[in-house]
Amino acid sequence: MQKKNSIAIEKVNEHIVNWLKTYATNAKVNGFVVGISGGVDSAVTSTLCAQTGLKVLCVEMPIHQDPKQVNRGQEHIEQLKSRFPNVTNVIADLTSTFETFKTAVPETDDIAKLNLSLANTRARLRMTTLYYFAGIHGLLVAGTGNKVEDFGVGFYTKYGDGGVDLSPIADLMKSEVYALGEYLSIPQSILKAAPTDGLFGDDRTDEDQLGASYDELEWAMIADEQGRTSDEFSGREKVVFEIYKKLNTINQHKMLPIPVCNLPNQY
Repeated sequence: MQKKNSIAIEKVNEHIVNWLKTYATNAKVNGFVVGISGGVDSAVTSTLCAQTGLKVLCVEMPIHQDPKQVNRGQEHIEQLKSRFPNVTNVIADLTSTFETFKTAVPETDDIAKLNLSLANTRARLRMTTLYYFAGIHGLLVAGTGNKVEDFGVGFYTKYGDGGVDLSPIADLMKSEVYALGEYLSIPQSILKAAPTDGLFGDDRTDEDQLGASYDELEWAMIADEQGRTSDEFSGREKVVFEIYKKLNTINQHKMLPIPVCNLPNQY
């Protein structure tokens, strides 16, 4: 599996920062709010936002969170604040809110569906929280999704972490996000950690959920864009390509505009 050519990191960094600043200025807002998870995507996104010189509010929103994820997020925030005076942070512990929600809705015997619904509920509670802070401070919610997640396999929660005002890294593959993270000197603890959405309250990784690594999915995404088909591959390549095609197909409802029932003119 061959990966795509490396990007010009310095130019990419400058382009995204200028894009963010221009967009915020034209929107007449004060800056950005970013949810910090302890992962590379939110670390890179918040660092890009910080470079604009505009206000950046980093929000931690733990819900029964793994301490390792919390520690990585806090390490990043402290480092970012030491580098950029325009960065502030706040903690909104949503654990009790999540538990209250669970008492207000009926359970189901289908444990798999229950766990997935509750995982998505966590993401949607966080989205609501980010928009609360955005509203009171005059900020834009900056998304943290990368290209593979947002446009390849749809690995995000609809109206959860997919509910944002703008997406600064959504045209970057995961490997490119890591390369940009290295360039931006985000903590090594984040760069070395296995990617995880942290929505299930356990130690499962993104690869555990997806069935393939991001490097493999990048390869499959590029192969699909080139018009390749499953019949052209064998072994692990065939398995990964079919995983990618399945996820890309079933998650189109996240990636396409909301369908609208248009009425005929004679009505």
